[in-house]
Amino acid sequence: MTISAAMVKELREKTGAGMMDCKTALAETNGDMEAAIDWLRAKGIAKADKKSGRTAAEGLVGVASEGTAAVVVEVNSETDFVARNDAFQALVRNVADVALKTDGSVETVGAANYAGGEKTVVDTIKDAVATIGENMSLRRSAKLTVSEGVVATYIHNQVVDGLGKLGVLVALESTGDKAALTTFGRQVAMHVAATNPLALTDGEIDPATVEREKAIFSDQARQSGKPENIIEKMVEGRLRKFYEEVVLLKQNFVINPDLTVEKALEAAAKDFGAPAKIVGFVRFALGEGIEREQSDFAAEVAAAAGKK
Repeated sequence: MTISAAMVKELREKTGAGMMDCKTALAETNGDMEAAIDWLRAKGIAKADKKSGRTAAEGLVGVASEGTAAVVVEVNSETDFVARNDAFQALVRNVADVALKTDGSVETVGAANYAGGEKTVVDTIKDAVATIGENMSLRRSAKLTVSEGVVATYIHNQVVDGLGKLGVLVALESTGDKAALTTFGRQVAMHVAATNPLALTDGEIDPATVEREKAIFSDQARQSGKPENIIEKMVEGRLRKFYEEVVLLKQNFVINPDLTVEKALEAAAKDFGAPAKIVGFVRFALGEGIEREQSDFAAEVAAAAGKK
């Protein structure tokens, strides 16, 4: 039997499954629409794909490290209840372990084989959607490596080992003592979790952000009515203060506020037995930047009861 585009479209609208899955289902059932729906449901495809439009802003952030490399991943679910599920936690932990063996990009991690099996990470998560009954996704992944030194990790409010709602990596290059480097790196990671710096150095801040801040400072300074040369100095001063607030190396170290992070690093060199340099950091806070759907619970109950 010929499977028409209209049939595929109809099945897709009824199940929310992908176009190729719908075409396969119709071919397998000789064009029988109801049988095709059942075929998709049996495969878990309809159930998973119908949920794929729902907002997944909960979940877990996971970290994994080995030698001179570490990764942080974010896997989202719809509810915090699922995030407390042992199976979901094992999923996130395994995804982090897989990510550690890749370049760390979310595309590469998603396409990698999951836990030594034949299915990819993305397909495994899709299977879990069908099993657990919630939309889930691998949202992002990042990896830091150093030639010599350590990449320290930190999970804030850890749920279980290596998993929580906020994860940080800090890369330290040094030939010094690894235990001392790891201890200091973890302190810096805790600092990053608390202060959320925009960049490691001045030069790494987005130029558009700097220009926006300068424009705001200029407008504020001009309201003082002072001459342009004084305004220019006022703007320079406020810009320096801005860098001190958002640049990691210039921030006051939360462990010892009398020192900047940069000065604390220099002071710690005696513990390391060699100079050290922070070469990068990554901070993942669960769900940041995701627009969460706002629902009217009373309206949902009324609709379920058939009221208007």
